[in-house]
Amino acid sequence: MRLEVLLTRQHRVCHSFAAIAVMGRGGKFKGNRGGGRGRGGGRGGGRGGSRDAAPGHRAYQTYPDVVKEHKRLEQYYNDLLQLPEEETVEFWAALKRELPNSFRFCGSKGHALAVKRLLQTRYIPEITRITHDGGHVEPPKPVPWYPDSLAWSMTTPKNVVRKFPPFAAFQKFLVSETSVGNISRQEVVSMIPPLLMDLRPGMVVLDMCAAPGSKAAQLLEMIHRGEEARIRQVVRNFTGSSISTIKTEGELEEEAAQLEADPSDDGRATGILIANDADYKRSHMLIHQLKRLSSPNMIVTNHDATMYPSLRIPNPQDPSKPNYLKFDRILADVPCSGDGTLRKNVNLWKDWNPGSALGLHLTQVRILVRALQMLKPGGRVVYSTCSMNPVENESVIAAAIERCGGSEKIEIVDCHDQLPLLKRKPGLKKWQIMDKSGRMWSSWEEVEEFIKTSEDGLAPGRLVDTMFPKPEAADLPLERCMRVYAHQQDTGGFFITVLHKKSEFKAKPEEARKQPAANGNTSGRTNGTTKRAMDDQDDTEAAAKKLKTAEDPSTADNETVSADTVTPEPVADSVPEVQPSSEVTTADEPVTVEEPTVVSEEVSNDEPAAEEKPTADGDEMVDAMPAEPSAATPSAETQSSEKPETERKKKQQGPYEEPFKFLKPSHEVIKNVGEFYKISERFPSDRYMVRNALGEPAKAVYYTSGLVRDILVFNEGRGVKFIHGGVKMFVKQDAPSADVCRWRIQSEGMPILHGYVGEERVVVLTKKETLRRLLVEMFPKFTDGEWEKLGEIGPRVCSLGLGCCVLRIEPEGDDEDFNEHMALPLWKSFQSLNLMLPKEDRSAMLLRIFNDTTPLINMSNQKQGGNKTDGVQTKSEDAEVKTEANGDAKADELNGDVETKAVEDSDKMDVDEDISEGSVPLAVPPPTSEPAEAMVKSE
Repeated sequence: MRLEVLLTRQHRVCHSFAAIAVMGRGGKFKGNRGGGRGRGGGRGGGRGGSRDAAPGHRAYQTYPDVVKEHKRLEQYYNDLLQLPEEETVEFWAALKRELPNSFRFCGSKGHALAVKRLLQTRYIPEITRITHDGGHVEPPKPVPWYPDSLAWSMTTPKNVVRKFPPFAAFQKFLVSETSVGNISRQEVVSMIPPLLMDLRPGMVVLDMCAAPGSKAAQLLEMIHRGEEARIRQVVRNFTGSSISTIKTEGELEEEAAQLEADPSDDGRATGILIANDADYKRSHMLIHQLKRLSSPNMIVTNHDATMYPSLRIPNPQDPSKPNYLKFDRILADVPCSGDGTLRKNVNLWKDWNPGSALGLHLTQVRILVRALQMLKPGGRVVYSTCSMNPVENESVIAAAIERCGGSEKIEIVDCHDQLPLLKRKPGLKKWQIMDKSGRMWSSWEEVEEFIKTSEDGLAPGRLVDTMFPKPEAADLPLERCMRVYAHQQDTGGFFITVLHKKSEFKAKPEEARKQPAANGNTSGRTNGTTKRAMDDQDDTEAAAKKLKTAEDPSTADNETVSADTVTPEPVADSVPEVQPSSEVTTADEPVTVEEPTVVSEEVSNDEPAAEEKPTADGDEMVDAMPAEPSAATPSAETQSSEKPETERKKKQQGPYEEPFKFLKPSHEVIKNVGEFYKISERFPSDRYMVRNALGEPAKAVYYTSGLVRDILVFNEGRGVKFIHGGVKMFVKQDAPSADVCRWRIQSEGMPILHGYVGEERVVVLTKKETLRRLLVEMFPKFTDGEWEKLGEIGPRVCSLGLGCCVLRIEPEGDDEDFNEHMALPLWKSFQSLNLMLPKEDRSAMLLRIFNDTTPLINMSNQKQGGNKTDGVQTKSEDAEVKTEANGDAKADELNGDVETKAVEDSDKMDVDEDISEGSVPLAVPPPTSEPAEAMVKSE
């Protein structure tokens, strides 16, 4: 099983950079559907999976090239954009070329800069020496407008990549660093929205449509910006010594400034990211993306973005009154038709239909209105799509602002001076609408006139008045919106708008869809109108699902995208307006979604909040539901009447998620680990939790930030669908004696904890060759004089007590490849040591620091001869660290951590439940067959 997991992981990573070594980013890679999954068994076959990985795998299939022409598409955008003739030619030529490969260096700034330096000094010089067709090959280049040159792209043809060895080494570097989370493959334009959020340390952030997670990862990095420098400074102050002397580029000036940026909680980041996605399966791929950052300041939820619930938090001023969380920053990267992704989703050339954009308009408006409701006054919402259609862009901005009180309450921020090297076009002030039949409409008045003269008295499918520019909104500065076109800097198409909330407002109710009377006979047409609108909405959501996954290159190969859909419900209008407050809202609870203490997760979008009644003191439902059911948004009563009670109850149960239970500082396990590792009292002991209904540590103990803890505790039993939170800090381990703590420090929790561990459990490593040996050799011996081969750590490990300890790496000298300070978990047994890292982490570190691809060696299997006792002892030591000797992936498997299995197959779910030692992993009920609303992503 372990081999299968590793093969699957390696195959997934190779697919992440398949465009560099195997194929381009065109639609053929995805099979015959733009959003089909690329792994074995993917829709349409494609190049998914390893053709030799399993017997019976179907043979490689090829598909004819998609003709990159679409008369109606080209006519619409030629008329709409009105570009000069020469620029129009460039515009379409760019859309017909393959998209360059792009990637971003992740993690803390210091670490990201160190990995980037390797690219610049080790690989690019070799690539630039390659000549092809009489000229030099163009190497990867930094994206000019991205800060610190941490984003790169390359346009090297596939045949060149395959032909020359330097690219093989470069590809191995990319695959290796991607597997451990140091590099993220992400489309260039997808990186823009987080950079415009003006996110600062300590802020509370919501990503409403976060999967698959590339933008959310950017946001999480910003929340932790400067944290390392702050913690170093704090530890110096209370210990009088330095736990680390990292002085990478830019950090010298950070140390003083960053401590002031987020001074509370001893320098630890106090901000939080809540990453949400409406699709349960995709929320687990989101977890996989974000867990690599090891952040205790993150929560993943699974809700329809249009009905995102209000989250309760403590009210220190008056504990008897509830408080509700308001956000400093919100990203609404909404589902869209995705016609800005024509360069990689080439099937759009044949599948494009204007109805796809029309059917998503109302959903997009509702998401944006809900985002503005949850925002603090003075906060900022960034709205983005990978569409070029004004129906999904400028018209959504105008409609949402109108519903939220107009320009007096919501302002479009002028961002022309931000990212100055980014080329862009201003937003449109006037536009036309193309309906499904290809007819162009200039105003809603034209539609009304058509309805009056038509035989059935119905508006063309999906057209609503908010899609059109309104004369009364002529002063709205829509030119401040940003449009990015493919030909400007060789990217995809994108739309971004930054909104500033000036003050609280009460959102207007969504109006019922207008259907002017015609010939005096309208009563008989109502049902037909509603039914047709609902059918249109279903078609639109199906089209959106096709594109949903393909837009993140790093996950497109791992996900199944269903074509089934659920008609979205009127969310923004089903949650009460939250009252103003400087930090959080203090008001009568706007959303009451009472459920059993153990939350039963839902896959469907049937949000209990939608059925909330007005409170006794007159608080209204979210700024009111529509006065009468909208054609595109049938009422909850209508939907309920169409479903049997048993079916609704079954849907509400959904996939089961283990609850989050926090441990008291006085708990025996918490006291035990504190005493064994001599953890400083300055490290908070009231933020540890487990994930099981009993609330007792069984296999793993997690750690969260203070605000994450408060949110999880105060919203328990309220129906909020929490999927993930916290960092795995301790994992239960077989111990050689009763004196040894059975809870070892997990590798992902080590960066958080190591500065507070007492010197009694610390081993300091300073020499490069010593680290290399620990990476290459698993279970190196230190008995019978073997400790001398362990260099400077040999004497220390001999005197160290058994069990887990901190290996603190503090490089000596000026070796540029070995200058990063790290802390890793090290396990000492009776006769051997073991660095508790997954194999892929070991291999990546060997390649990064030593440029070494030496296979790993299990020293316990190298022993020749010896007596029986020694053999038994070796076997015992292997058993002690079996979960880590084969990597954290195996530990996750033993723990029942379904997130690892989600990497193998994204259709499976991440549970992270705690399971007692030696028990069988808990069975997880499969998700219901009801699909959740798709989020078309632009990653």
